[in-house]
Amino acid sequence: MRGPSASHCAASARIGRIARDLMNGNINEVLIEFDSKGSLATTHDTQGSDIGLFAGFLGWDITDKRLAQSEKHLTEAGIKVKINIRELNDPHPNTYHIKLKNDSEEHSLTALSTGGGIIEVTSIDGFDLSIAGDYYETLIFTESNELTTAIRDNITADQIIVHENENKLLIEIKSHTQIDEQAINDLLNYKYVLKTIFPVLPVLSHADIKVPFVTCRELEEYNSAKNYDLWKLAAVYESARGSISEDEVFAKMKEIVQIIKEAVRVGIEGTEYDDRILGAQSVKYKEMMNGGKLLGGELLNEIILSVTSLMEMKSSMGLIVAAPTAGSCGGLPGTVIGTGKALNLSDDKMTEAMLAAGLIGVFIAYKSTFAAEVCGCQAECGAGSGMAAAALVALNGGTTKQAIDAASMALQNILGMICDPVANRVEVPCLGKNVMAAVNALSCANMALAGFDKVIPLDEVIETMDIVGKSIPRELRCTALGGLSITDTSKNIEEELKNKKS
Repeated sequence: MRGPSASHCAASARIGRIARDLMNGNINEVLIEFDSKGSLATTHDTQGSDIGLFAGFLGWDITDKRLAQSEKHLTEAGIKVKINIRELNDPHPNTYHIKLKNDSEEHSLTALSTGGGIIEVTSIDGFDLSIAGDYYETLIFTESNELTTAIRDNITADQIIVHENENKLLIEIKSHTQIDEQAINDLLNYKYVLKTIFPVLPVLSHADIKVPFVTCRELEEYNSAKNYDLWKLAAVYESARGSISEDEVFAKMKEIVQIIKEAVRVGIEGTEYDDRILGAQSVKYKEMMNGGKLLGGELLNEIILSVTSLMEMKSSMGLIVAAPTAGSCGGLPGTVIGTGKALNLSDDKMTEAMLAAGLIGVFIAYKSTFAAEVCGCQAECGAGSGMAAAALVALNGGTTKQAIDAASMALQNILGMICDPVANRVEVPCLGKNVMAAVNALSCANMALAGFDKVIPLDEVIETMDIVGKSIPRELRCTALGGLSITDTSKNIEEELKNKKS
């Protein structure tokens, strides 16, 4: 992806793409509304929700180089956009209410950004539903009950769900592959409107998904007689989840490793971007490191260099991987790539480490969230630290138990971490927190390898993280209304950047 925040940029672009499909790509006017008590009320502009949405309305991918200029292109395309902030009492802080018009039709949708670029469309035209962007969705709007039987009898799909609202029907067809619209048209002799919503996630869901485990305890039971390494267990999980082979899982992760390595390389060379607080600081760090002028060993400094270069790529709209989020895109991948370079490890070893980390992420996602707007930065940099700790154990040839113990200790150390972006940008103190996440991961990996007792099992730590996160005041959960965000310096920087942009 590109952009400062996965829960803002990547998620909003995916929501925008679905909105575009709902209008068959023909949009004239858009009304976007955010809850005044939600996180998007104060962050939609500076953290990338707007440019992400606009890119989605235009049909762009989240990796498009033009993302930062999407507003200009939207205006040139003749699409008028209005944004309202009002009291909506939304239960989720990252809720999007969107109304779309063209010369012949109007539609509306409500969607959530749930963290790390993941989304859920919860309503379309007043029909309550759940679209995560991991299926081809065929939506048939009608007033005829007779169509339901015809669809069920003649169309093969993963799921066919009928929604009813005020005597109107929405037939929702979820499929792993695109449904032939002509086959549906041949069935229908009634008045209807048909829409095809294309998937926005890279790996699709399928009917009757059965994964072997979603918690650490279940993993331990599954693995008791197999004794698989954590990365192998991740491949087993992803194969079942996505209905793809374990070899394909490994290949996909290896592609991700290549993207991260390239981002580190480009970042270290120096990045430029006007709308940011920090410059290319990793360039100087590399000079000092190579000149032997920094404290610490090669491993630690290679990790810090990789972490900071990735964060600078993010802040300059470069191509990065949200791992687990864009705001925490340095901690986990920087730790893996920095360690790999310092120890001269192969890409395959780094791929195994990222898979191991990803499985810790599965447990976190099941019990909690990756959204700082919901649980503070402990859900982003903190989660990345726990995942990185497991990755480091995997890189060092440790056991599955040691990797899980390392993740538990790392997460215990970050409970209560707040999210208070300076000048409402995802740079400060985000950079330092990503570095801290990496150093914490290294320490906990070594402790686990040395047999330290983690005391609290990982599942219980994740459950506690969720409880603690939701007790953090709203002002300290990525709203820029508390902490460092409201210091005089932060406000001055925000004003300077605003004036520079105008």
